[in-house]
Amino acid sequence: MMKNFKLKLALLSSLSCLASTQAMAAWENLPAAGVSVGSDTSAYILCNPTGDFGSGSGADAPVQPSSTADECAVMPINEALPPDSSFTGASRIPVVNGTRTITMNNSYTNNTNVVIGNVKEYVWRNSSTNMCIYGMRVSLTNTDYNLTEPGKQTFEVNDIARKGWSGKTIDVAYSTVPTTASPIYRIGRTFTSVQHRPGFVDQPITGLGSSPAINGVNVWPTPAGRPTAAEQKADIDTDWVDFTTDANYLDDDGSTNPLSGMSYVRSSCTSGTFTTAADAIRLRQTFQELSADGSTDNPFIEVEVEGVIPN
Repeated sequence: MMKNFKLKLALLSSLSCLASTQAMAAWENLPAAGVSVGSDTSAYILCNPTGDFGSGSGADAPVQPSSTADECAVMPINEALPPDSSFTGASRIPVVNGTRTITMNNSYTNNTNVVIGNVKEYVWRNSSTNMCIYGMRVSLTNTDYNLTEPGKQTFEVNDIARKGWSGKTIDVAYSTVPTTASPIYRIGRTFTSVQHRPGFVDQPITGLGSSPAINGVNVWPTPAGRPTAAEQKADIDTDWVDFTTDANYLDDDGSTNPLSGMSYVRSSCTSGTFTTAADAIRLRQTFQELSADGSTDNPFIEVEVEGVIPN
């Protein structure tokens, strides 16, 4: 048994060396005080602001990251390995490896449970440095969530928020492993997801004075004079991190992209047992575009999902 354990560690060490040859260094600090945008402050940093944050298609489609020269991008061998070459040996085995069901229950589902996909969640712990990496990705299914409308409307995830970071210094990153996944366009230290449509603000500034789950224009098409400046703002909330993406089993342009990129947060942690909370992860549909049928609204919706609370 000891021999098998040593062989396992040897294999992990060799994988670690292989992984270290991959470009995995593009972690970005996400300051608790926000970042400067001209004379203003933003809770968000920009990562991959291409393709109109998922609205573009064809020649205007989002560009996949190709190396860590791309902001926030890391390139692990696969999603089950931590995107940090300092995690070696046993620390490359996730201490949390869970699949969380995404269940929607609201007026659109006629107040019944409708399962629309899952969130894959990993936590890796480096006991020698007391650092942890928290990773997650969304996988959506071809499921009709809007039972109040004819046809099929599939849920679109435009933002993924997770809590538990108050008092912590954090670094963030993302990966499109597998390569068909949606990029992460921006990452914010905020509770508020800000809607993005062509021509909208890429890097929202602070000054809203409140903390809604979603801020934007909950109608289609965008009315004249909208969005207002206030409808494109998000205040800092150090307990939350928001990842902007664009995942949907079937998009309004006919494309399918049911997976978000892997999103990562790295911070200090203890050796204690991890606990979960039923609302630790929030998935938001921010009405970036219409449903795949080209006529039905994709209104503001938030779905709570169980997730690990950082320790």
